[in-house]
Amino acid sequence: MNFGVFTRISLPRLAFSAWAALASFTIGSAAAAPAFEDSIAQRTLACISCHGEQGRAGPDGYYPRLAGKPAGYLYNQLLNFRDGRRHYGLMTRMVDLLDDAYLMEIARHFAAMEVPYPPPATPASPPSAAVLERGRTLVQHGDAALRVPACVQCHGTTLTGTQPNIPGLIGLPTDYLMAQLGGWRTGQRRAHAPDCMATIVQRLPDSDAYAAIAWLSSQPVPANAHPAPRLTASAESALDLKCGSAPEPGAKR
Repeated sequence: MNFGVFTRISLPRLAFSAWAALASFTIGSAAAAPAFEDSIAQRTLACISCHGEQGRAGPDGYYPRLAGKPAGYLYNQLLNFRDGRRHYGLMTRMVDLLDDAYLMEIARHFAAMEVPYPPPATPASPPSAAVLERGRTLVQHGDAALRVPACVQCHGTTLTGTQPNIPGLIGLPTDYLMAQLGGWRTGQRRAHAPDCMATIVQRLPDSDAYAAIAWLSSQPVPANAHPAPRLTASAESALDLKCGSAPEPGAKR
């Protein structure tokens, strides 16, 4: 028997089924666990216990939306948790035995979901008009003096992401965006080299990072929230930045 294959594939499916049974109580379902199906929808009940029904996002603003994000982006984040580029113990324990193909199956499952976004939350202490204008300028035009490209160059003109690997930036709460930029700044969040986001965050003063986040989190999500199909030519040559990404399972490295 190939114990490596058993450990990386069979055991994780059993573990995910156990998590899913537990999740059925966590999210307030019926007292009895659902019948075992061995389907990706049932196995990812473990995910939606934190990330919300259909991956809509957790109610506390900490667990982000999964639904509709590019599959390549979700896959890269699962790899990052598994392989130590991102650090959150619960996520790491859930994926540390899963192989690349299974992580991509999970990513594609959530990427295919189409559920509406909520309206932007109203902050307790609204930022000033000057802060919001600075944020809009950074997001839409960047800052050449700081060598910071516009967010729209990579994340799409509507900021809903770009296939196959770049997430949307709107529809996310302020606290989550703050935590992610802070994670890049401190090295708690990393990506495959070259890590372009880490470079950008190091170039941004704290006040500018806050301004961009404040503007992004105040924007409604457009009716068509699908990611753009590809990067624009300007994004591919954005200043001096190159961004790394993992190949799909089975692709040549």
